[in-house]
Amino acid sequence: MPNALYRKEEYSHSTAHTVAPDQSSLMDKPDNNNLHTQAVIIGGGPVGWMSALALARAGLDTVLVALDEPLQDHRTVALMQGSLAFLDELGVDTAGISDATPLETMQLIDGTSRLIRAPEVKFEASEIGHSCFALNVPVANLVKKIQDTASNHSNLVHKSGLAEDISLTDGVSVTLDNNDIITADFVIGADGRGSRVREAAGIAVRQWSYPQTALVTHFHHDQPHQNISTEFHTESGPFTLVPLQGNRSSLVCVVPPDEAERLMSASESELIRYIEKRGRHLLGRISQLGPRQCFPISSQIAETMAKHTAFLVGESGHAFPPIGAQGLNLGLRDVQDLARQFSLMHHAPIPEIAARYSEKRKLDVNSRTFGVDLLNRSLLTGFLPVQLARGLGLFAAKSIAPLRRTLMRQGIGAYSS
Repeated sequence: MPNALYRKEEYSHSTAHTVAPDQSSLMDKPDNNNLHTQAVIIGGGPVGWMSALALARAGLDTVLVALDEPLQDHRTVALMQGSLAFLDELGVDTAGISDATPLETMQLIDGTSRLIRAPEVKFEASEIGHSCFALNVPVANLVKKIQDTASNHSNLVHKSGLAEDISLTDGVSVTLDNNDIITADFVIGADGRGSRVREAAGIAVRQWSYPQTALVTHFHHDQPHQNISTEFHTESGPFTLVPLQGNRSSLVCVVPPDEAERLMSASESELIRYIEKRGRHLLGRISQLGPRQCFPISSQIAETMAKHTAFLVGESGHAFPPIGAQGLNLGLRDVQDLARQFSLMHHAPIPEIAARYSEKRKLDVNSRTFGVDLLNRSLLTGFLPVQLARGLGLFAAKSIAPLRRTLMRQGIGAYSS
């Protein structure tokens, strides 16, 4: 199948403007079981839906393959200012996301009992001219808001189902679990750590694990959080309290796997006492725990973010521990760069766009993945020189104002070309 020739008039617009597809470019439906499109996206999480919305808004006929069922994910995500700006470009009303809560202050507290401990560091968004660093939103609510926005685009089709087979031998062909077949000019893997798209493209991935599991939940408390997100650095990993609307917060607690198993089966009163103690009673008395979920902690990074007619976004290309709220924000920058490269290279063959996209993503993906890995390993080791280096780094971030402001600007993920 030849690469599509993307019309110049479609890509002469910013992704902030909807481009109605020409009738001759609408998706070809030769029968009920087959569909041809320009872009097919595998995966229905926030990065998958954002990819579909970005490409459809740029004028490409797009099919998203994902199960049509509510997302069973009780986590929250801090959408940094760079991500919020991109969502706004695409018409997503981030302020209208249910339970969205501004994070005005980020504080890091050394919760270890080691000989060398880092100083407490507090970052204020007002120092860099923002009212907040991020909005903390439930993942399920974010996906629902993106879906509502995407429904306005006639050149975006959602096919409910699972991709049973992905062939990249002659163009792109995706066979669904109901035997429907979608052919396309290129495919985007937004299908997570075990990506079928990555496997079909023959893209190698480096993977490594940690002796850690993340427990997540949310709860009510009787003291106001004052829009402060608090990350305790402990010997087992981060223990993070993130504000939600009202006197409510979400929790990410990283502990050894056996401890996570114990906490999952603990009574509500036992878990409440555990959270209050580890959180140093910052939020007062805790009540009304939400559902609990556990996730093993690991990292991975693909050797390339694209190959020929296959593109990777989000955790199909990179994943790492939940430190500093960097994971999903990095995935949204993948989507932003993907849409940008298709806009800038609208007449180029798709393999050339893939090569350019992969090259553009390399520095950002590598630096965030290995930076978070290094910080996480520094928490797990008791080696004094490592603890000293971490302490000195945080002391510098606290004491040197220009460095602190630089770190804050990098942390919010403001996009630069």
